Amino acid sequence: MKKTVNLTPAGKAELEEELSGLIAMRPAIAERIAEARAFGDLSENQEYTDARAEQKTVENRILEIEEILKNAKLIEAPKKTDGVAIGTTVTINMAGKEFTYTVVGPVEANPLEGKISHESPIGKQLLGRKVNEEFDFNGKKVIVKEIK
Repeated sequence: MKKTVNLTPAGKAELEEELSGLIAMRPAIAERIAEARAFGDLSENQEYTDARAEQKTVENRILEIEEILKNAKLIEAPKKTDGVAIGTTVTINMAGKEFTYTVVGPVEANPLEGKISHESPIGKQLLGRKVNEEFDFNGKKVIVKEIK
């Protein structure tokens, strides 16, 4: 059974851009392999080994992205923001500090960019919460300040 992957439109666009960049790398990698092959004995040819390893990495990532896109369910931010849902951006106050997160699927989660998965511990706690709602997370008081 194939697993559905939740993606925002921005996340889908990022994956499509990465995919086209990887596909564009194919000819250069193939040329590196051909040049390295011309050096002779492949068993002691580090250039050939490196080029083949890069080719494998690129091809695996291409397959991974294609599979994600094939099983993607596009998540749009809800028009009416009653509560936190996948696709919404939420500002919270946690222990006196403000944080703004966009709740996304696990594939496009990147906490350093403010994108948290709805499957992460804080993501699970935020789902369904409303503005001014308070809850406890890891012993810290959290208040939902804004939902967009």
